[in-house]
Amino acid sequence: MTDPRDETHPWTANTDAAGAARWLADRTFVVVTTHTKPDGDAVGSTLSLARTLHSLGKRTEVWYLGALPLWLPEIAGETPVRSIERDGLPADADPDGVVLLDTGSWSQLDGLRAWLAARAERTLVIDHHLHGDGDIAAMRLLDTSAAAACQPVADVCCSLLGLPSPSRLPREVATPLYLGLATDTGWFRYSNVRPPVMRLAADLIEAGADHVDLFRVVEQQDEPGRFRLLATALSSLEFHANDRIALMSLRMEDFHRAKADATDSGGFADKVLAVRTVVAAAVLTEVSDGTQGKPPLTKISLRSKDGPAAIDVNELSRSLGGGGHARAAGARVAAPLAEARSRLLDALTKALG
Repeated sequence: MTDPRDETHPWTANTDAAGAARWLADRTFVVVTTHTKPDGDAVGSTLSLARTLHSLGKRTEVWYLGALPLWLPEIAGETPVRSIERDGLPADADPDGVVLLDTGSWSQLDGLRAWLAARAERTLVIDHHLHGDGDIAAMRLLDTSAAAACQPVADVCCSLLGLPSPSRLPREVATPLYLGLATDTGWFRYSNVRPPVMRLAADLIEAGADHVDLFRVVEQQDEPGRFRLLATALSSLEFHANDRIALMSLRMEDFHRAKADATDSGGFADKVLAVRTVVAAAVLTEVSDGTQGKPPLTKISLRSKDGPAAIDVNELSRSLGGGGHARAAGARVAAPLAEARSRLLDALTKALG
């Protein structure tokens, strides 16, 4: 992974919303994509930009990697999306523009890395994460103060359409933007909520985003398997460091037994932050156990609370090869679950001092 502080490929912005819009206006065929296992911000930013470009007569395709959220079909509606795992790469996919949203890390793009690397000079990345790989795109619109990628994407959409405010955006563009903003702020509960977030949310509702229906579609459509899996995760719950650290573990067989999808463990770490003493919580998920010719791999999802004892889980995750935000981050560790757990616990304990 390229060091984002490397002088050759720094993780720094070299364009703004107006510049990104001018560049996109000159494209004829644009592929819009994001990180593997897209979440609300990834889906919201890709769909809103793709719909804006389509309204301007651009040929636009949306590509997704990894497991897709169950609510995606209802959110996407008539906007066509391609699952790389299901549909594969189209043989004639040679766009004159690629837009990578909500990530700038090669580690989050398995399955599309070679294709993207060959087109870095015609790629624009729009992201809000603190760190990334600077060589991933020739153009970089980065706003690390934003709560969601949908914030800078909203500015780009307004610039493309010549609108003075997001409140004037078409409803079909405003709706996915609101989705990304709401989900990346925990429906406006997290510490990344600041005045610009609420102003944008108000503008998007004025533009027609139905926030009540979005909450229903995204947060009230869980399958029973998710709760069976949550019960398993809670049964594995361990507290460490005077109950300040909480760890849960899930093995591949747990997903099969619960009849749960790979995306069903999302948000589990947040639930444990409700414990008064806990300052950091993590869910470790076994992706591969080292059998069937595949090396062992463990996914780690980390969350932390604000406060005087706050842990920067972005920095901690980077030490494990991952990254993210100060209060929400993750990593994929090439080790069996037990070894990854030991390494994580050691890092968390040191972070607590």
